[in-house]
Amino acid sequence: MKLVLLDAKTLGNDIDLSVFETFGDFISYETTDSDERIDRCRDADIVITNKVIIDRAVMDACEKLKLICVAATGMNNVDLDYAALRNIEVRNVAGYSTQSVVQHTFAMLFYLMERLPYYDNHVRSRAWTESGIFTCIDRPFHELHGKQWGVIGLGTIGKEVARVAEAFGATVVYFSTSGRNDDPLYPRMELETLLTTSHIVSIHAPLNERSSNLLDMPRLQMLQKGAILLNLGRGGIVNETDLAEVMREREIYVGLDVTEKEPLPERSPLYGAFETGRLFVTPHIAWTSVEAREKLVAGIVLNIERFLKRHTI
Repeated sequence: MKLVLLDAKTLGNDIDLSVFETFGDFISYETTDSDERIDRCRDADIVITNKVIIDRAVMDACEKLKLICVAATGMNNVDLDYAALRNIEVRNVAGYSTQSVVQHTFAMLFYLMERLPYYDNHVRSRAWTESGIFTCIDRPFHELHGKQWGVIGLGTIGKEVARVAEAFGATVVYFSTSGRNDDPLYPRMELETLLTTSHIVSIHAPLNERSSNLLDMPRLQMLQKGAILLNLGRGGIVNETDLAEVMREREIYVGLDVTEKEPLPERSPLYGAFETGRLFVTPHIAWTSVEAREKLVAGIVLNIERFLKRHTI
């Protein structure tokens, strides 16, 4: 049996992938360009992909292909309808990164809320040494305790963020992007009400027709002065052009772990927003704790084992 991993670099070089060798002939590629997919997958029984697209053209060229393992939760990089038509199973891994994403959410929050870049530079520049006093209150910050935290997308990650926010003494409200979530633990609000009343707004929703461009110019302008907006869902949920303009006009603080296009394009409007000193962007790393990536690989292994118990290759 032949297994092919198309984008091992997305899993990191600190994660042991040798476990896949126990299933048969395992070939791992750091990255795979679009025009390399068919050649690399042609003789594979099992293909493992994180973000490399597996579409009709690839499946038609790979007669032996029986299983596609997505090294992620989202499966939008696979043509699921055509895979079903070809009797090719597709399996993802859910829940592996919940704690990692929640931790990163709060890391971004406190980085922005406590004005940590300013105070770090205050010490490094020797301004504190030269100040003559034991403290510095040049950039006042507030406590999370007593603030309203609005969660957009109260799924598994959103609920865990809500639980931790409550532990800090915040009051949690939420907006359901699907319109179907009715959680009795927290007040459900219309989006406009949530945006105008919340001190912190965090996004943990998938990108679909209901959430695409959800936060555009009119809604971004609803955020109150000093509000913190965190997007750890998908980049297309926030209109980045509108966001950059609003950040230049109003005092809001923004943390993004996801952007509409990744990596960030050279001409992204977000580069202009960095000049405000209130934008913090990380390169889609919220899911990448060592523990999360180890769970992800273990989940892929489990999917392969379950498949092999049902099928003979």
